[in-house]
Amino acid sequence: MVTKKYTIRRLDDIRWEIPRVGGMRVPGLIFADELTLPEIEKDQSADQVYNVAHLPGIVGRSMAMPDVHWGYGFPIGGVAAFDMDEGIVSPGGVGYDINCGVRLGITNLYRETIAPEIRKIIDALFAQVPCGVGSRGGIKLNKKSMGEVLKTGAAWAVKQGFGDNAELDMIENRGVIHDADPNAASERAFERGKDQLGTLGSGNHFLEIGYIDEIFDETIARSWGLDLQRVTIMIHSGSRGFGYQICDEFLSRMVKTFHKEGIEVPDRQLACTKLKGALGKQYLAAMAGAANFAFANRQILMHLTGRAWQQAMNISPRDLGMRLLYDVCHNIAKIETHTVNGKPMKLCVHRKGATRSLPEGHPDLPPRYRPTGQPVLIPGDMGRASYILVGRQGAMDQTFGSACHGAGRLLSRSEAIKKTHGRSIDRELEARNIYPRWVGRKTLREECPEAYKDVSLVVDIVQRAGLAHKVARIRPLGVVKG
Repeated sequence: MVTKKYTIRRLDDIRWEIPRVGGMRVPGLIFADELTLPEIEKDQSADQVYNVAHLPGIVGRSMAMPDVHWGYGFPIGGVAAFDMDEGIVSPGGVGYDINCGVRLGITNLYRETIAPEIRKIIDALFAQVPCGVGSRGGIKLNKKSMGEVLKTGAAWAVKQGFGDNAELDMIENRGVIHDADPNAASERAFERGKDQLGTLGSGNHFLEIGYIDEIFDETIARSWGLDLQRVTIMIHSGSRGFGYQICDEFLSRMVKTFHKEGIEVPDRQLACTKLKGALGKQYLAAMAGAANFAFANRQILMHLTGRAWQQAMNISPRDLGMRLLYDVCHNIAKIETHTVNGKPMKLCVHRKGATRSLPEGHPDLPPRYRPTGQPVLIPGDMGRASYILVGRQGAMDQTFGSACHGAGRLLSRSEAIKKTHGRSIDRELEARNIYPRWVGRKTLREECPEAYKDVSLVVDIVQRAGLAHKVARIRPLGVVKG
């Protein structure tokens, strides 16, 4: 048995601390309860919280959201903020799928209307929205148009006719991270991304049609246009091969240079560079471009989804009435100002498998959500439920304005394959009145519901911690998996 270099100390019912020891610069903080902590301790995610706490310039704590599980370098569900002068940026703290995120559309339809049509609708989405490993779409970019996508994000998609300008207000940062530099991306990244806009991707990416089956906050739900049985569409996708290539290349470069910068890390997967150095600035510029690619991608995906849906049901755009509730990213490093020890401080906040959760009145929110707080989208597995929450001040006070991004895996993909040997996951889902379509022989088995934590337990911890407040629950009706 490997002896741990740290201990985990209980602070209260849903907070657990890794006190500073050895080379840790800050404590670690894990959001969990007595039921979920043992699952976290089974993998290496707590070790990774401990490791991240060693990084130069880290401020506050190295944190893990309640959906935390083992990842590359940083845990998935990890949050860490770094001082702009002494701190670092780490591609492992962002992830390979830069600006993987979730977009939620609300329709004019109700469950009773579409339940008899769900197979037809899902089949249409599957046929018309490219998905799967290496999938290619109908949008072909040259160097000039790719540069415009990388600089302007979702606005580029709107300019091409995929949606309208009003939707930009419903996207985090209005769908663009500024200071992107297309020249920071390699020729190989361009080749991988040039025909992947408007594609879903593979693995845990999905399009899911659901309906609201429970309202927790009537006032906020009403102000957001949410009511019982209303049909929704949730889209989970990111920057595809373009973002993967950016991450891979900069990791390779930083592995060779971090020692030369005098940076010591407990794990080579935490390879990083100083924020104020040339390589750090170049990575942030390339990462911003990949984030903007992802914003444009989700903007296009929602438009393609609406068009396929209308054709399947032979209804007009007005009848469908799809509108964007919100679009949030959860693999990103963002320059933000937060209050630290009573003073405003500019920080680089890494959210890897974590999403922003801004409270009412926050200046970064669009006018529509400033009175209530930000919609926080937390999808679950394809067999149970997803949640809409609203940001709370507790997130600003504790987690640099962050909450969890989903349920979090319990089983690795290989473990899920073993556990589901001989089973027909599609038939099991259909027995729950959920109709799936998928690409890849093993996709449904890798993504089976029991491969994930129970999202209701995870969301409960988020609410008890004061990071966000439950507004509504969504049950799935049909899903397209990459």
